[in-house]
Amino acid sequence: MTLKIHIDDSAPPYEQVRAQISEQARAGVLPVGYRLPTVRGLAESLGLAANTVAKAYRALETDGVIETRGRNGTFVAAAGSAAQREAASAAQAYADRVRRLGLDEGDALAAVRDALRAVYDEG
Repeated sequence: MTLKIHIDDSAPPYEQVRAQISEQARAGVLPVGYRLPTVRGLAESLGLAANTVAKAYRALETDGVIETRGRNGTFVAAAGSAAQREAASAAQAYADRVRRLGLDEGDALAAVRDALRAVYDEG
């Protein structure tokens, strides 16, 4: 696993850690079942505070990308299905909300495209 923290990046270090681990897991660079370094170990290797890495790990666990198995460690989870379920749930909530707001399908899709472009064009 290779992570690089860019101090001059506008994204906070914990978000950089979260995004890089998530992307590497999604791309298969970190296969399902891969054991991640301890919070303290990764923090030391990156020159970060342990709380920064712990925050990234908590976010990754919430997203279903990793799972903690107590004293056995932290591992890459089978995140595809969990991530897809969460995305579908968020999409359904969005669709319900824009319909209540009275937006037509074209305006709703345009808003999503703009939001996705803003997020994905950042990195």
